[in-house]
Amino acid sequence: MSNPIRILAVDDSASTLEVLKRNLEPSGYEVFTCLRVDEALPLLDELNIDLVITDYRMPQATGLDLIKHVRGNYPDTEIMMITGYPSIPGAVEAIKDGAGEYLPKPFTTDELLSAVGRIVDRLQRRRTLSAAPFQTDNYGIIGNSPEMQRVFRRIGKAAGTNANVLITGDSGTGKELVARAIHYNSDRRAAPFVPVNCTAIPDSLAESELFGHVKGAFTGAKEGRAGFFEIANTGSIFLDEIGDASPNMQAKLLRIIQSKEFCKVGSSRVNTVDTRILAATHKDLKLLVEEGSFREDLFYRVNVVDIHVPSLSERGDDLLVLINAFLAKFSAAMQRPAPSFSDDALQALRRHNWPGNVRELENLIQRLIVIVDHDPIEVTDLPDAMRFSLSMSGRVDRPLAEVEHEHIMNVLAMVGNNKSHAADILGINRKTLREKLRKMGQE
Repeated sequence: MSNPIRILAVDDSASTLEVLKRNLEPSGYEVFTCLRVDEALPLLDELNIDLVITDYRMPQATGLDLIKHVRGNYPDTEIMMITGYPSIPGAVEAIKDGAGEYLPKPFTTDELLSAVGRIVDRLQRRRTLSAAPFQTDNYGIIGNSPEMQRVFRRIGKAAGTNANVLITGDSGTGKELVARAIHYNSDRRAAPFVPVNCTAIPDSLAESELFGHVKGAFTGAKEGRAGFFEIANTGSIFLDEIGDASPNMQAKLLRIIQSKEFCKVGSSRVNTVDTRILAATHKDLKLLVEEGSFREDLFYRVNVVDIHVPSLSERGDDLLVLINAFLAKFSAAMQRPAPSFSDDALQALRRHNWPGNVRELENLIQRLIVIVDHDPIEVTDLPDAMRFSLSMSGRVDRPLAEVEHEHIMNVLAMVGNNKSHAADILGINRKTLREKLRKMGQE
């Protein structure tokens, strides 16, 4: 938040108020103090208070009275109860009436700051999720984090040139969105943007797919057809997963990138093209070059400008911004009110490692809006893998089979239980995946 968090402390002990003020203000909080509840009421109206810290027992109106007043009139304001008379029934009553934290006196500075920090985190999460759907001028890509701001700056620089671009990042991070942003903000925007999945083209068809063929070039070629490069002439071609291109395809790509010339299959006529190369991969191409599985000369041809798209786990509160955007998108499409998330569910989402990144998150939000018929969404509504990782992901003293189980379930959740796709991501065949699921009792 750009403005400092405003805290109103209410306690009949002046020394306690002084301790709160002295410990909280150095951390950037703006602290106001009152000795009685009736003094606090006008300040709540005037100051737009974010957090009320109140004593439990006070003369006249009590802390519980203040909690009920705040809950009834300022639903966006957080509350913390402090007391020198700690008791389990008192804590239960305070929490039931709306206090987010219950802190017994005496407390240390670390205990105070930790409790306030937890409340502020909840407050910011809730406000981010209840905000209007994210509007952005960042090429239609959602994100506020410093990591994404760096991506936006590189997009701007790349869009102003004709240089080839290599976009790297894990699966599901939005590499194609970055490629489209470069194309549609460049001088080539009026010409085609042609996406090509290098993994999906059989080696035997690579030349025909890339460069086209003439009628009668091979059995079944009843008519001629343009290849991807010809279609993308004066525009941009997006070579997705170029790290998976076969040696044969790599050689053909290098030739056309160097010469801007090609011949259709079955023809000796030389054609020229003006096509910009935007390539993407989730693999480390430098490592592939060292291993000899990717051509070094092709690497340097496509890697004139490099843009790395960060994983979702590196993007901080962008997770909340994206949740908000996907909630608005899918609830509008399904003509349903957008649900909210409980604090525990949000904590589970934040602790999840998101192996499928933004794609996995979008898939999850869509599924929750379809399946869940109550509000708020709770931890129990989340996929098993997320509930499992909530309690286990921080531990390192775990059996290998347990870690493997969690990762497999995360990947399956990301791809909507598509076992073929999951097997590709995991680097195993479908039969092996089914066998692992059977052993885990999931098949």
